[in-house]
Amino acid sequence: MIGAGIVGLSAAYTLRERGADVVLYESGAPGGGQSAGQSRIFRHAHEDPRLVALVARSRSLWREWERDLGVELVSPDGAVAIGEGVEDKLRVLEDFPEVPVRRLAPEELHDRLPLLAGYTGPAMLDVDGGAIRTLAAVGALADRLRGATVQDHVLSVGRTPHGMEVRTGTRVDAHDHVVLCAGRGTAPLARGAGLSLPVELGAHVRVTFAVRARAGHGLPTFQDGSGAFGETGVYAAPYPDGRHYSVGLSETTGAHPDGGVADPAALAALVERTVAYVERALPGLDPAPVDHVHCWVTRLPWGDDGVGIWSEDGLTAVAGHNLFKQAPALGEALARTVLEGRIPGDLHHDAELGRAAG
Repeated sequence: MIGAGIVGLSAAYTLRERGADVVLYESGAPGGGQSAGQSRIFRHAHEDPRLVALVARSRSLWREWERDLGVELVSPDGAVAIGEGVEDKLRVLEDFPEVPVRRLAPEELHDRLPLLAGYTGPAMLDVDGGAIRTLAAVGALADRLRGATVQDHVLSVGRTPHGMEVRTGTRVDAHDHVVLCAGRGTAPLARGAGLSLPVELGAHVRVTFAVRARAGHGLPTFQDGSGAFGETGVYAAPYPDGRHYSVGLSETTGAHPDGGVADPAALAALVERTVAYVERALPGLDPAPVDHVHCWVTRLPWGDDGVGIWSEDGLTAVAGHNLFKQAPALGEALARTVLEGRIPGDLHHDAELGRAAG
């Protein structure tokens, strides 16, 4: 297993639970790459109903992890979304009675999200959504896998007459099967082994702000597609301490073919726009940034929420965007791919899971 972000940790954890011998390679701290930060949004609403089904499975597994690992991993405070797209989300979710969702009147919206400026448009609550406790999840899984982890950078993955070979900075190891969950490093490593992944690379930033006054209850996560406050594609999630809220725009900056950031100043511009949005839309936050999370984004060409698995001849790779919430179900699928020799369900890349409507 190459990569100890949340998906790699999930796959390694699931494989060990099913009796497999696992070696997990990671050059830095677990969860320090595209899984970085203190919170992520768990939400069920997606344009592709097949992806809703996968996320619903993941929600069930998050609960199982909480029982097994003995720590809260998803907050109980729900996920709020606003904007004209709410009705489309609710229509898709009508076919999933196990996912409780409902519209929010302006009064309840204000009660649940007192940070928000006045808004009277469409709003909804995903009752079983919430903020993923990212540090708790990464820490608990990494602790379970401590004896299986090799801290070293992987230079190459290749096939030999006897199986798969992994070359690191200081080792040459042989394995029956290699799984690539290395974020931006997945496509280059796969390419070296003859497997081509159509990953599009970009850079992204999330900005954290202090909550001016704590609510009498936990804060939900938030998605704003309304444009009412000058931006669409805004997402936000509370930190576990309840005193900070992380806000990001869905936009990314480009990357050069060699993997470098194409325009570093564009990241600063995204921060400025995020601050301006907070000043307009979230007066319950102090608009002075207290923290930044810069990370790479790996998208597939069929949609922002696209995800796919590639597998052949002892090598399996997963790629996509917005994968943290799906990590338990993706780990389960990767384990089945390794142990059963087939990619389950619609996760084969040819199925284009997460395809955007239209």
